[in-house]
Amino acid sequence: MRQLVLFSVLALTACAAAPSAPAAPISQAPTIPLPPPPPADSCGATDMQWLVGKPKSQIPVPTEPQRRRVVCTTCPVTLDYSAYRLNILFDAETGIIKEVKCG
Repeated sequence: MRQLVLFSVLALTACAAAPSAPAAPISQAPTIPLPPPPPADSCGATDMQWLVGKPKSQIPVPTEPQRRRVVCTTCPVTLDYSAYRLNILFDAETGIIKEVKCG
């Protein structure tokens, strides 16, 4: 019986939490400056607004095709954003251009 009491006391003291050392102060990570925002209308959407309401067949051939995306308004597209890419969105049924924007 004595051994059982001694074992119980030892077991309970082993479970007791040891005093913890004071926590080290949390240092702030250095801030990384953000790049400047792209210039307004960096994709040339303002110059292409004349296309809105016209059939998609009137879209001029781009000099830089990698900076232009022509897609229907209901078609799936990637959600990556590029301020330098011109998006021309047209209605899938009529082929009429509904919107010209950067992104």
